[in-house]
Amino acid sequence: MLEKLFENALWHSRFIVLLAVIFSLLGGIILFIVASIDIVQVGIYVFKIFFMHSSHTGLHEEMVIGIIGAIDLYLIAVVMLIFSFGIYELFISKIDSASEANSILEIHSLDQLKDKIAKVIIMVLVVNFFQRVLHTDFNTPLQMLYLALSITALALSLYFIAKIKKH
Repeated sequence: MLEKLFENALWHSRFIVLLAVIFSLLGGIILFIVASIDIVQVGIYVFKIFFMHSSHTGLHEEMVIGIIGAIDLYLIAVVMLIFSFGIYELFISKIDSASEANSILEIHSLDQLKDKIAKVIIMVLVVNFFQRVLHTDFNTPLQMLYLALSITALALSLYFIAKIKKH
Protein backbone atom coordinates (compact mmCIF):
# COMPACT_ATOMS: atom_id res chain seq x y z
CA MET A 1 0.00 0.00 0.00
CA LEU A 2 2.84 2.37 0.83
CA GLU A 3 4.41 1.57 -2.54
CA LYS A 4 1.14 2.36 -4.34
CA LEU A 5 0.79 5.64 -2.45
CA PHE A 6 4.37 6.62 -3.27
CA GLU A 7 3.98 5.73 -6.96
CA ASN A 8 0.76 7.70 -7.13
CA ALA A 9 2.43 10.75 -5.55
CA LEU A 10 5.40 10.37 -7.87
CA TRP A 11 3.14 10.16 -10.91
CA HIS A 12 1.21 13.28 -9.92
CA SER A 13 4.43 15.20 -9.26
CA ARG A 14 4.80 15.47 -13.04
CA PHE A 15 2.37 18.38 -12.88
CA ILE A 16 5.20 20.56 -11.54
CA VAL A 17 6.27 20.94 -15.17
CA LEU A 18 3.18 23.09 -15.62
CA LEU A 19 5.29 25.89 -14.14
CA ALA A 20 7.76 25.50 -17.03
CA VAL A 21 4.89 25.31 -19.53
CA ILE A 22 3.11 28.41 -18.22
CA PHE A 23 6.21 30.57 -17.83
CA SER A 24 7.73 29.53 -21.18
CA LEU A 25 4.43 30.34 -22.86
CA LEU A 26 4.30 33.66 -21.03
CA GLY A 27 7.93 34.39 -21.96
CA GLY A 28 7.20 33.57 -25.61
CA ILE A 29 4.17 35.86 -25.66
CA ILE A 30 6.20 38.67 -24.08
CA LEU A 31 8.96 38.22 -26.67
CA PHE A 32 6.41 38.33 -29.51
CA ILE A 33 5.02 41.58 -28.11
CA VAL A 34 8.46 43.15 -27.62
CA ALA A 35 9.58 42.15 -31.14
CA SER A 36 6.38 43.59 -32.60
CA ILE A 37 6.92 46.84 -30.71
CA ASP A 38 10.48 46.97 -32.10
CA ILE A 39 9.12 46.64 -35.66
CA VAL A 40 6.55 49.37 -35.01
CA GLN A 41 9.33 51.62 -33.67
CA VAL A 42 11.37 51.00 -36.82
CA GLY A 43 8.30 51.91 -38.88
CA ILE A 44 7.78 55.12 -36.90
CA TYR A 45 11.46 55.99 -37.30
CA VAL A 46 11.30 55.48 -41.08
CA PHE A 47 8.05 57.44 -41.28
CA LYS A 48 9.62 60.37 -39.40
CA ILE A 49 12.74 60.33 -41.57
CA PHE A 50 10.78 60.33 -44.83
CA PHE A 51 8.11 62.85 -43.91
CA MET A 52 10.27 65.23 -41.93
CA HIS A 53 12.77 65.30 -44.79
CA SER A 54 15.64 64.56 -42.46
CA SER A 55 18.93 63.13 -43.57
CA HIS A 56 18.61 59.57 -44.91
CA THR A 57 22.17 58.65 -43.96
CA GLY A 58 22.25 55.43 -42.02
CA LEU A 59 18.54 54.82 -42.60
CA HIS A 60 18.99 51.45 -44.27
CA GLU A 61 21.42 50.26 -41.64
CA GLU A 62 19.11 51.30 -38.79
CA MET A 63 16.13 49.62 -40.47
CA VAL A 64 17.98 46.37 -41.07
CA ILE A 65 19.43 46.29 -37.57
CA GLY A 66 16.02 46.93 -35.99
CA ILE A 67 14.24 44.33 -38.11
CA ILE A 68 16.95 41.69 -37.65
CA GLY A 69 16.80 42.30 -33.91
CA ALA A 70 13.04 41.73 -34.01
CA ILE A 71 13.48 38.54 -36.04
CA ASP A 72 15.94 37.36 -33.41
CA LEU A 73 13.34 37.94 -30.70
CA TYR A 74 10.64 36.21 -32.75
CA LEU A 75 12.84 33.14 -33.17
CA ILE A 76 13.58 33.00 -29.45
CA ALA A 77 9.83 33.30 -28.81
CA VAL A 78 9.28 30.33 -31.13
CA VAL A 79 11.82 28.35 -29.09
CA MET A 80 9.84 29.18 -25.96
CA LEU A 81 6.58 28.09 -27.57
CA ILE A 82 8.02 24.83 -28.91
CA PHE A 83 9.46 24.12 -25.49
CA SER A 84 6.16 24.90 -23.80
CA PHE A 85 4.11 22.69 -26.14
CA GLY A 86 6.68 19.90 -26.09
CA ILE A 87 7.00 19.73 -22.32
CA TYR A 88 3.23 19.77 -21.96
CA GLU A 89 2.78 16.94 -24.46
CA LEU A 90 5.57 14.85 -22.96
CA PHE A 91 4.60 15.13 -19.31
CA ILE A 92 0.95 16.10 -19.08
CA SER A 93 -1.23 15.23 -22.08
CA LYS A 94 -1.45 15.29 -25.86
CA ILE A 95 -2.85 18.52 -27.21
CA ASP A 96 -5.96 17.53 -29.14
CA SER A 97 -6.14 20.57 -31.39
CA ALA A 98 -2.46 20.14 -32.34
CA SER A 99 -3.39 17.27 -34.66
CA GLU A 100 -5.50 19.69 -36.69
CA ALA A 101 -2.57 22.07 -37.01
CA ASN A 102 0.89 21.52 -38.37
CA SER A 103 3.02 18.72 -36.99
CA ILE A 104 5.77 21.18 -36.01
CA LEU A 105 4.44 21.24 -32.46
CA GLU A 106 3.88 17.49 -32.26
CA ILE A 107 6.47 16.06 -29.88
CA HIS A 108 6.84 12.34 -29.16
CA SER A 109 10.13 12.20 -27.27
CA LEU A 110 12.57 14.38 -25.41
CA ASP A 111 15.13 13.89 -28.20
CA GLN A 112 12.62 15.14 -30.77
CA LEU A 113 11.95 18.21 -28.61
CA LYS A 114 15.69 18.88 -28.27
CA ASP A 115 16.16 18.54 -32.04
CA LYS A 116 13.40 21.02 -32.83
CA ILE A 117 14.66 23.51 -30.28
CA ALA A 118 18.26 23.08 -31.46
CA LYS A 119 17.32 23.89 -35.06
CA VAL A 120 15.56 27.08 -34.03
CA ILE A 121 18.45 28.05 -31.75
CA ILE A 122 20.85 27.60 -34.65
CA MET A 123 18.71 29.97 -36.70
CA VAL A 124 18.77 32.44 -33.79
CA LEU A 125 22.56 32.24 -33.79
CA VAL A 126 22.70 32.80 -37.56
CA VAL A 127 20.46 35.87 -37.28
CA ASN A 128 22.49 37.11 -34.32
CA PHE A 129 25.69 36.64 -36.32
CA PHE A 130 24.38 38.79 -39.16
CA GLN A 131 23.20 41.41 -36.70
CA ARG A 132 26.71 41.60 -35.23
CA VAL A 133 28.27 41.73 -38.71
CA LEU A 134 26.22 44.85 -39.42
CA HIS A 135 27.80 46.57 -36.39
CA THR A 136 31.36 45.62 -37.34
CA ASP A 137 33.70 47.71 -39.45
CA PHE A 138 35.93 45.72 -41.77
CA ASN A 139 39.07 47.74 -42.50
CA THR A 140 41.73 45.24 -43.50
CA PRO A 141 41.80 42.45 -46.06
CA LEU A 142 42.37 39.94 -43.25
CA GLN A 143 39.12 41.03 -41.57
CA MET A 144 37.28 40.62 -44.86
CA LEU A 145 38.79 37.14 -45.20
CA TYR A 146 37.55 36.27 -41.70
CA LEU A 147 34.09 37.50 -42.67
CA ALA A 148 34.10 35.37 -45.82
CA LEU A 149 35.30 32.32 -43.89
CA SER A 150 32.65 32.76 -41.21
CA ILE A 151 29.90 33.09 -43.81
CA THR A 152 31.22 29.96 -45.55
CA ALA A 153 31.25 28.09 -42.23
CA LEU A 154 27.65 29.18 -41.58
CA ALA A 155 26.57 28.08 -45.05
CA LEU A 156 28.24 24.69 -44.61
CA SER A 157 26.66 24.17 -41.20
CA LEU A 158 23.20 25.00 -42.57
CA TYR A 159 23.83 22.61 -45.46
CA PHE A 160 24.74 19.77 -43.08
CA ILE A 161 21.77 20.52 -40.85
CA ALA A 162 19.49 20.27 -43.87
CA LYS A 163 21.14 16.96 -44.84
CA ILE A 164 20.60 15.59 -41.33
CA LYS A 165 16.94 16.67 -41.48
CA LYS A 166 16.40 14.61 -44.66
CA HIS A 167 17.77 11.48 -42.98
